[in-house]
Amino acid sequence: MKDKGQLIGDEMSLKEFILKTQSWFVYLFSKWYIWIIAGLLGGVTGFLYAKYRTIEYTATTTFVLETGENTSGGLGQMAGLAALAGIDLGGSGGGIFQGDNLFELYKSRKMIEAVLLHQSSSDSNLTLMDRYISMEKLKDKWKAKKPELIQLDFSKKTSANLQRDRDSILQAVVKDINKNNLNVGKLDKKSGLIKVDVKSTDELFSKEFNEVLVAQVNEFYIRTKTKKSMDNITILQRKTDSVRAVMNGNISTAAIVVDATPNLNPTRQAQRLIPTQRSQFSAETNRAILGQLVQNLEMSKMALMKEAPLIEKVDEPVLPLSDDKIGKLKTAILGAILFGFVTVCGLILRKVYINIIQG
Repeated sequence: MKDKGQLIGDEMSLKEFILKTQSWFVYLFSKWYIWIIAGLLGGVTGFLYAKYRTIEYTATTTFVLETGENTSGGLGQMAGLAALAGIDLGGSGGGIFQGDNLFELYKSRKMIEAVLLHQSSSDSNLTLMDRYISMEKLKDKWKAKKPELIQLDFSKKTSANLQRDRDSILQAVVKDINKNNLNVGKLDKKSGLIKVDVKSTDELFSKEFNEVLVAQVNEFYIRTKTKKSMDNITILQRKTDSVRAVMNGNISTAAIVVDATPNLNPTRQAQRLIPTQRSQFSAETNRAILGQLVQNLEMSKMALMKEAPLIEKVDEPVLPLSDDKIGKLKTAILGAILFGFVTVCGLILRKVYINIIQG
């Protein structure tokens, strides 16, 4: 059980705490004019920030990617026959652009440079590189450092003394786009959708760059995935046409020999039979080879159809693009609250400092 002195000490401590709290409130509210000034400054600052800040526009494309089947095991008996003709009917092996490799392809220098040098769809006199230069005001920077760069035309070959500068500028732009403008990844961890975001302060640049990049990379991806099968089909088609031509020539030769000896002496059958039978034998041999080649050719076309990946767009950018614009009123209120909070903290620290100095 607490004694009377301890209770009085506790009561005095609580009283002292209440009095000190009251004194703090009185002190803070006595500086109301500072609060108002800080709030007004914060509100004006927030309003001006929202009004004059640079707005960024984001163009987004989402698509589903289904890789083609690996058909290396599905050609069976035909693979051995094709191998005799120097043809590999096996699948394209498939794993070139699996997973993150496809994302890296989007960020590669080759792809981004090709997009930058592509003609703008909204102005045939401009490339996307020209739009980027205008957006980033690069010519103003070049004017101060190296004025001759202003005359650079990135859509054409330049002189040898400026080629190094041209390549250097393109490399710098590619790095900047990868760092600040381009984002490639999955829509979310569980989704199979791939998302490509391009953001910039130029709405048309964001949209056009996104569209051209997606088209360019997807076309390169499909062409690379099916290149082996396409080469096989080209070789098989060439061999098939060659054998068919030889076979037709043999058939024609047999007919020509018969026509050349219409009233052949029965004792001179060798003049007709030997060339005719030779041509017929060659034609039959080529017919058998042609049958196998045609079969292999059709199998290769089926393999190509299975290997070709499916890329289907789900969403693509349309004007107007989404932007990061923020409301002026909302920003003004947040600015006033922030400045008010900082002012309260400053007043408290000032009061504590004065109390410490005065002992």
